[in-house]
Amino acid sequence: MKDTVRIPPWLFNIKFNDAVNEALNKKFANKVVHNVGLCTALWDITKIEDSFIPGDGASHSIVHFRYIVYRPFIDEVLTGKTKSCSKEGVYVSMGFFDDILIPADAMQHPSRLYP
Repeated sequence: MKDTVRIPPWLFNIKFNDAVNEALNKKFANKVVHNVGLCTALWDITKIEDSFIPGDGASHSIVHFRYIVYRPFIDEVLTGKTKSCSKEGVYVSMGFFDDILIPADAMQHPSRLYP
């Protein structure tokens, strides 16, 4: 992936790579990026191009990086463990993701709740 990263002046006192990591995680972590998937964690930074400082005083750099992304495909069968169930639906854990809710209206029919 590639993005322009803005480092505000108050972060100039920390290492540049740490500031870039923080900015990338703030922008992408736990967010769904269109045609990419759910970004979970920064893997590494492959290239940082020269920085420039426009009128706002912040450093702007084009950064090439790799992110750990979760992107299941349509009709993919995933295996998980049931954590709990309620009238809302079933909570499932997949090991790397917890608290996945399968809503009651998305359950296969027939299905019913046994308290």
